[in-house]
Amino acid sequence: MRLKILVTTVLTAGLCTSAAGLLLFYSPTLRAQTQQIVWTVQEKLIADQINGLRDLPDDVRARVTKQLALDIRQLPAAQNKLRLANGLANLSTEGDFGRDTLQEVATTLADALRETPVPAEQSQPAAPYVELAQLVRYEHMQASLDDPQFGAAMRKLEADDARRQLADFTLVDLHGTKWTLKELTGKVVVVNFWATWCPPCRKEMPDLETLYKRFKDQGLVILAISDEDPRKVKPFVEREKVSYPILLDPGRKVNELFEVEGIPKSFVYDRTGKLVAQSIDMRTQKQFLEMLGHAGIQ
Repeated sequence: MRLKILVTTVLTAGLCTSAAGLLLFYSPTLRAQTQQIVWTVQEKLIADQINGLRDLPDDVRARVTKQLALDIRQLPAAQNKLRLANGLANLSTEGDFGRDTLQEVATTLADALRETPVPAEQSQPAAPYVELAQLVRYEHMQASLDDPQFGAAMRKLEADDARRQLADFTLVDLHGTKWTLKELTGKVVVVNFWATWCPPCRKEMPDLETLYKRFKDQGLVILAISDEDPRKVKPFVEREKVSYPILLDPGRKVNELFEVEGIPKSFVYDRTGKLVAQSIDMRTQKQFLEMLGHAGIQ
């Protein structure tokens, strides 16, 4: 999940105009950006459905997501097609909507990038290439794209993972206890980045709580890291009755160490300290169990 601007559009003479773009994605540190975008009626219908995906039950959301991927693929090549494909891809990993659905989403994004390449961003691969690379590397989707930026995005993810493997940090939790990642050898550690304002973060927290209570006697440690003010975090955690450690990251130094640009995001380290699994978005309890299985917790 990234921060998004969901905008009201006005239908005029067969076109829709908006003061800001559909599903504009930001890192948590960015707050505002404006961009004039003109939508066709068909694009507007798809955009509205994408913006409403979170309001749907999961089974309906899976079916609608798959159909949206197919509908976007039928649009003529254009920047708006790529915007829609990238926006759908970003939301399609918020849970488990089926591998067939996710594959259609990945195929649509790859096709849109093939039709409408975008320039690199300050010598880094543009965001849609990274989005597709994440689907391939972490969700194990199939996608082929003969574009140097896609190759660069895959190499970036590999380098990011190498840094995460070596990463260490010490942070203090809401009770004043210090936690150091490298001192937890012998434990299975889930490092989870989240925020109170993030709907997918809030949605996955009860499943994390259930798993923590189930497996903490087997050595499971969950370190949930927030960069928010403790005056906001503490009442939220108390209200939600979260019992696993909540760590504070003022200044976002650990977020930056882990290359976290969107949340929620989770990393699983096994008892030897090896990074064995990670998520690029919200996970269900079943998906978390699969991740923990890589660390030897069944």
